[in-house]
Amino acid sequence: MKKVSVIIAVYNTEEFLVECLDSVMNQTYRNLEIILINDASTDHSATILNEVAGRDERVICIQNEGRKGVGAARNLGLDQATGEFVYFLDSDDFIALDTIGRLVENIGEYEMLTGKRIRLKNKEDSKIDNMVDEEVDDGMEIEEGEEKVEDAHVRLRRGVQRTFRGMSALHILFSHDFIKKNQLRFSEKVDCYSDLAFITPVIKKLDTFPFLTRCYYFKRRRNDPISNPALMQLDREKKVSDFLLIYNHLQDLYGTDERVSSYLDWLFLNIYRKQVIMIFSDNNRIGEFFNELATAVEKVDLSKTKKLNVVVKRELKLLQERKTDSYKKLIGFHHFARNTKRAVKGRQKLYIQLYRSVFMNKPLKEKTIVFESFLGKNYSDSPKYIYEYMVKNNLDYEYVWIFNEPGKELPGNAKQVKRFSLAYYYYLATSKYWVSNSRLPLKLNKREGNVYLQTWHGTPLKKLVFDMNDIYSANPNYKKHFFNQSRRWDYLISPNQYSSDIFRSAFKYEKDMLEFGYPRNDILYQNDNEEYISGLKERLDIPRDKKVILYAPTWRDDEFYEPGKYKFALKMDLKKMREQLGNDYVVLLRMHYFIADEIDTEGMDGFVYNFSKYDDIAELYLISDLLITDYSSVFFDYANLKRPILFFTYDLEKYRDTLRGFYIDIETEVPGPLVKTTDEIIDAVTNIEQVKVQYQDIYDDFYAKYCAWDNGKAAENVVKTVFGTDVKKP
Repeated sequence: MKKVSVIIAVYNTEEFLVECLDSVMNQTYRNLEIILINDASTDHSATILNEVAGRDERVICIQNEGRKGVGAARNLGLDQATGEFVYFLDSDDFIALDTIGRLVENIGEYEMLTGKRIRLKNKEDSKIDNMVDEEVDDGMEIEEGEEKVEDAHVRLRRGVQRTFRGMSALHILFSHDFIKKNQLRFSEKVDCYSDLAFITPVIKKLDTFPFLTRCYYFKRRRNDPISNPALMQLDREKKVSDFLLIYNHLQDLYGTDERVSSYLDWLFLNIYRKQVIMIFSDNNRIGEFFNELATAVEKVDLSKTKKLNVVVKRELKLLQERKTDSYKKLIGFHHFARNTKRAVKGRQKLYIQLYRSVFMNKPLKEKTIVFESFLGKNYSDSPKYIYEYMVKNNLDYEYVWIFNEPGKELPGNAKQVKRFSLAYYYYLATSKYWVSNSRLPLKLNKREGNVYLQTWHGTPLKKLVFDMNDIYSANPNYKKHFFNQSRRWDYLISPNQYSSDIFRSAFKYEKDMLEFGYPRNDILYQNDNEEYISGLKERLDIPRDKKVILYAPTWRDDEFYEPGKYKFALKMDLKKMREQLGNDYVVLLRMHYFIADEIDTEGMDGFVYNFSKYDDIAELYLISDLLITDYSSVFFDYANLKRPILFFTYDLEKYRDTLRGFYIDIETEVPGPLVKTTDEIIDAVTNIEQVKVQYQDIYDDFYAKYCAWDNGKAAENVVKTVFGTDVKKP
């Protein structure tokens, strides 16, 4: 059995590293030399590598004292390699358990052999056995540029672009003699695209590129490109700069070789159309790259650009001629034409283009405020109470409320605008102030002079954004999108010191924090009296001779139909609760707005009242004698009333250990018992006075930590800070 040197460069990949190494060390092919180069990681990667080296004699662990980059790390691995074959693997990826064995078995006299790369979006996709089982014998039909050899699973590709379109040396078994004979090395001059220096000589030397079907490499897409990005998740400017440097260098070395030059030109044109042009949407950025870009274009064979549109061809010609002013004008026209073409494809695209090119150029309305709550679903939460304070005090502003369905009864004379209508874009583009408790769409550029007050919508129990390792949601770009959206916030409201500390970490937020408590909780101090509560019950048609249980659970990240559309299965036996509690209690359901449409209460009339679409949950708090929740932040707000709380945590282990994780120990710190069945709920409600006594001390400590800033004046303090004179927090 010939030895295979597996080379893995490692930099800050502790959350993926164990799975990567396990996939290598458990290969069915055992004659491996596993060379691990830790490129000065600052996380716990070094500890993991040392532990692995200590228990497997096949492992060689090299620790760089200073970071040298992935190219230098792989070159160091090549210097150490003693195997007849060499295989490169990224430390955040992994391979099927038979991958190396199948490559060795089929490489024969070829100098290289590659297989199939499968891209993963989420960590739950990383079930090696399942992924392999789901794959069929893909591509048994011969594609253009391929031919079968004697082994039906090996194809000979002649197309360079198909084999090396990823510009990567990963998942290729190379003959070590071939590497040494041709002095193949990775570039140490760039961070991105360092593999190009290694693979261009391969393209020059080989006529065909054998490919093995059903041989799998799992390429992970990291879900946090902000805190710890993969190289290809770095910003566009860095990638373009590195590409131009390596492109110019390799064209100088291999430009006389037709295949290499054509391949490099093909890469350049792709980078130009997809990356460079996008950077130049800001005309002022052209000067940063013009000279390097022009130098590169001088090496491009423009006679092979017949398939490019006439505008791009003219741009390249102007670059070759170094006509900066003419190039800038043409790029401006390019983006105008591009935006116009996009705008005519649909109403929303047209509105967005008008927002950016027309409305944002109108004068800013200094005294206009746009309010939105829960993506336009209702009139509620902190934006409502900030608005009502301003109306009550006759402040000199014009108000605009965004709703999915305008026509709500509001105090004051606010203009109501339908979300995503033309007026929606007009007012967001021209109003100085935005007030929202959730994220506004990324497509809404924030103009200079605009002030964005983010009220947020709860004290965090569940891990948020950058405090989460894995994202099990419908949107694999969640962290990236959240980061870009939150960069627009100028003020963020915090209800307590605990939340302030988390918001700084989880949101990477560095601007002004308004530490006054939540305006939405003002009502819990101002209207917690019998007269107001009795009138509210009458208005909502709730029996005044019965006590009220409010059930307000959260949504589950992993339960969804499609991106943005979540589902929920009610685990509470309402029929049994009605039989045993119906004489004394009624139940109000208030589901998270993501899942408000998913609850069926048929047959529960007179006992169950579905208020999932009721605008203001704070009013439901006031009329409730008891709260049942799970991992929703509602209990932090409800605790201001010092009334009993039960925690229906039937899926605690899954939610805590898999989906989100918690900031606090929910089993010891929350101000009420954890119940997991309907029978336990009924027992706790029946003996609620005993529960109150049992949890009194915990409740007192909880109130002191999480409710101390709320005093009924949060809206006043926020308004004075953002729209008037500053005030001190209580």
